[in-house]
Amino acid sequence: MSHRILVIVGTPLPDTLTHALAHAYADGARDGGADVRVIDLATDPIPGHPRTRDDLRAPRSDADRPLDPDVARYLDDVQWAQHLVIIHPQWWGTVPAALKAFIDRVFLSGAAFRYRERSSIPVQLLTGRTARVVMTMDSPRLWNRLVYRGAAEASLTRATLGYCGVKTVGITRFTPVRFSDDDARESWLRKVAALGRKDAAAQGRKDAAAQGRNPLAPHRTRASLSA
Repeated sequence: MSHRILVIVGTPLPDTLTHALAHAYADGARDGGADVRVIDLATDPIPGHPRTRDDLRAPRSDADRPLDPDVARYLDDVQWAQHLVIIHPQWWGTVPAALKAFIDRVFLSGAAFRYRERSSIPVQLLTGRTARVVMTMDSPRLWNRLVYRGAAEASLTRATLGYCGVKTVGITRFTPVRFSDDDARESWLRKVAALGRKDAAAQGRKDAAAQGRNPLAPHRTRASLSA
């Protein structure tokens, strides 16, 4: 049984350290038996900024405007995944605009969460999934925590993933990138590859436990995509 992991490369710049980390993680996860899809915002289309409320919610009936094809494909990837991995550089203390645009257009009302009547607590529609965040930055860790207050991590793990019911199992920060040497970067690549294998194994144990509780439970398989 393959375990479904979606890797989101959250930078618009091609051929970066972020990409090397993402590919190392994906290779590690595949070595661990996972079925991995990759969305690379340096080569895949970046969703346009929302211009109407319809751009922020899933269609509720056939009368509603259908989703943009790229957005529909990304949403299918998110719903397909059992485990989400977001790998991005820290820009201006938070995430690049390309990743924020992806979140705005893909984590839609009616698909990732649903509003309740007269309540600020949403219905979480992505429960049962886990996530991991890997971030590169030049800021010292203490500066990121005390001055930026972990803004990038909080916006992803609490305001986005957690809001939709996804449990973050780990945050990894690699710093400083600007002053790192080849040995440091090689160690980072080995670390994320090990995380990929670890996550694949953890998801495998979770799947086995679920199948043990219900051996006749259906399992949907989908074709893999690569960046």
